[in-house]
Amino acid sequence: MIASILKLGPKDIKILRITDDYSLHRVVYSLFEDLRSEAEKNASVPSGFLYADKGGDRNGRLILLLSDREPRNPEHGTLESKAVDEKFFLYDRYRFEVLINPTRRDNKSRKIIALREREEIARWFIDKAPASWGFTVNPVNLQIKALKVKQFVKQTHSVTHGGAEIAGELEVVDRSLFIKSFQYGIGRGRAFGFGLLQIAPLNSSINN
Repeated sequence: MIASILKLGPKDIKILRITDDYSLHRVVYSLFEDLRSEAEKNASVPSGFLYADKGGDRNGRLILLLSDREPRNPEHGTLESKAVDEKFFLYDRYRFEVLINPTRRDNKSRKIIALREREEIARWFIDKAPASWGFTVNPVNLQIKALKVKQFVKQTHSVTHGGAEIAGELEVVDRSLFIKSFQYGIGRGRAFGFGLLQIAPLNSSINN
């Protein structure tokens, strides 16, 4: 896996016409050749890369990227990349942050329902994490740092994604599933900047 940081200055943002979440999505996707067939796209086969918009200020914007291949050199902005060492996945506990699209499926209607309350999102995340993503979450220091909404027009359709910025500490309980969650992201909306697990080891010893 390749971890990258894309730095965009004010002039880059203006030239690239980044005005909403969809235009940022367009810029990120321009950095990678799409290797999927139309059938694979329709079947929601992962693109092989994730990103997280870390925002910015008048001096520019920062976007984190994780990919299974090297990104192209951007025409605008600067890109720094490095390979993720396999040993990075061998720790037991990590500090984490993620922007996730929290949803559940209604048992009766089978419709996808967005979760909007902080307590409900926290319970959902804690309950879902072990079986779906391979880790448990420490409820004591779990933070729902911000609730965000991504809205944009794609072609002629208005698209809305609800998001929750979650931070805390996790402990690995299924390492292969945890690694898969890191590589492919978690939750829905990963094509639009959701699901990238940003992690840092908490303990100094590696599990052999």
